[in-house]
Amino acid sequence: MTPLATVLWLANAALDTGGQLCFKTAAHHGDSGWRTLARQPMLWLGLLCYLGEFLVWIAFLSQVPLSLGVLLGSINIVVVMICGRLFFREKLTPLRVGGILLVCIGVALVGIGA
Repeated sequence: MTPLATVLWLANAALDTGGQLCFKTAAHHGDSGWRTLARQPMLWLGLLCYLGEFLVWIAFLSQVPLSLGVLLGSINIVVVMICGRLFFREKLTPLRVGGILLVCIGVALVGIGA
């Protein structure tokens, strides 16, 4: 994978994770209805993160084959789960940790082959 593709891949993971964290934060404060939720700045920041992620994802896919890009994109699941644990104290059960390890092994194998 080229250095540009690597930077785009990491930016995609960061923007996706940022968007998820913003949405979760907004959801905590917007539990009294959609109007309250729509007034949450974190909701709008999350949407901006998703817009940025969309643009970065298109750029990333222009650098790598689709099959490689989709497999490498699965690392976002791992990053979001770890950040959910760090920022929201969500539980990482043994089954989830096993899933994280399997995804990481898969991404590493695909990355090595790239």
